[in-house]
Amino acid sequence: MPFIDSKITLTLTEQQKERVKTRLGEAISTLHKGEGYLMVGFADGYDLYFAGKKLEKGAYVEVSLFGKASPADYDKMTGKICAILSEELGIPASAVYVTYHGISDWGWNGSNF
Repeated sequence: MPFIDSKITLTLTEQQKERVKTRLGEAISTLHKGEGYLMVGFADGYDLYFAGKKLEKGAYVEVSLFGKASPADYDKMTGKICAILSEELGIPASAVYVTYHGISDWGWNGSNF
């Protein structure tokens, strides 16, 4: 039950959203989860500031995960997220924050896991 929510400074086209979503769907296996339950959200055109300056190209990505993964897996996932955003949107890794949130109670389809 992963959810990857991104706040991105750029305004994305539908094609860009589709490509990033597809690649995140492939990358989620790094955290031992499948794309079948993955939800992805984009808040684009979002104002982000880093070190007191407005970012022209930047992103904040939150990964919520039912359960937990190892620190090594989170590290690999951060590398994949930064590579995806760099390759697809031209956002440098130095302008990307990624956070992870392990969730013990997750509801879907009228009940909890």
